[in-house]
Amino acid sequence: MTKARAVSDRPAEHPVDQGEDASPRSRNRRGQGLLLREEILRAATALIVRTGSDQAVTLRSVAREVGIAAPSIYAHFADRDAIVEAVVLEAIAQLHQGIADAVAEHEDPVESLLAGCAAYVDFGVREPARYRVLFGWAHPKADSPAAELPGRRQGLDAFQTLVEGLRACVSAGRSSSTDPFADAVAVWTALHGQVTLRADLPDFPWPPTDTVERMTRSLGRIDS
Repeated sequence: MTKARAVSDRPAEHPVDQGEDASPRSRNRRGQGLLLREEILRAATALIVRTGSDQAVTLRSVAREVGIAAPSIYAHFADRDAIVEAVVLEAIAQLHQGIADAVAEHEDPVESLLAGCAAYVDFGVREPARYRVLFGWAHPKADSPAAELPGRRQGLDAFQTLVEGLRACVSAGRSSSTDPFADAVAVWTALHGQVTLRADLPDFPWPPTDTVERMTRSLGRIDS
């Protein structure tokens, strides 16, 4: 386990709040450490949702939100990047679970594929700030192996659900795709564009979200 650095080693751009701005908060009873960790995570998520950016997450702002002194955070997170990483991992897990639940509700491969794609867009539209941080937050140092980037495996698992769904359509004779992986990339690109454009241009006269079905059927080469 990586040890948290001493307070004096913290980067200057993330000053440590010694608690002068924190609201009084009763100490957690023995065995409630996980409760404080959850409160820290909820506070960081709330900051991201309110501001639309993970830049609002600092040790000082999270501590103030929870009502604790900033040094108390170190028992649960090494630094602010570790907090944002936890928010990202939770968002990915919820997105993946939502897709999996939607897919499982249908036996027909096409309906299953369409439901999964709709669930993806639904999450992005409902949670624009959390969705944006999945792709826009400052990742670890460039020298970190790609396989170790937080959320990479979970994100690939979610994408694999799309690939497998399209392959199921091909196997059932419902899609003429000859390269399910490439066509799944095209579908994902379109879904991501749908989510980000709706978030960035809310005043545009967007058509109903059934455009997701039209895009999926077209790019997934669904025959019927």
